[in-house]
Amino acid sequence: MSENLLYDEQISSKRTTALFAMLSVISALLLAWQLSRGRAGFLGGLLIFLVVFFLFSTLNYRMIHIQLTPQALKLRFGIFSWTVPLDNVAACALDDLPWFMRNGGAGVHFMTIRGRYRVSFNVLEHPRVVIALREKVGPVRDVSFTTRDPEALLELLHQAAVLQAHPDSGE
Repeated sequence: MSENLLYDEQISSKRTTALFAMLSVISALLLAWQLSRGRAGFLGGLLIFLVVFFLFSTLNYRMIHIQLTPQALKLRFGIFSWTVPLDNVAACALDDLPWFMRNGGAGVHFMTIRGRYRVSFNVLEHPRVVIALREKVGPVRDVSFTTRDPEALLELLHQAAVLQAHPDSGE
């Protein structure tokens, strides 16, 4: 991937971090209560799993990094990343989701929206952009992600995708 960045954005989310930290604390308190009663068992094991899962989420989902070059869009959210070659962009738009899907959580999610399977990199505070892929990547047909400036990013994505499709029309 070229280092010629057209767009570079890092988004941190206090709400997302607070959500996962709160779930970590609640899970740890429930675990401590369960252990103080002398009962570990299945519920104790489940609570240990939840404490570890939410601690991982608190640390991992602190920042989304978005980079756009003339060749690709790269998303990184903690240890997870996704690269969309611009020659695989069929369309891009603001992501219009039902309220419960838009506010249903933060992190990296796989879901079906309007019959299309997608990967979503999102935090709670900001709007999202969705990219329809020309060719599926595994079962994934769309990629959505949070950004602070969706209009500017959509314009850059459109311009870069047009240049990928028609390199002779460039500057």
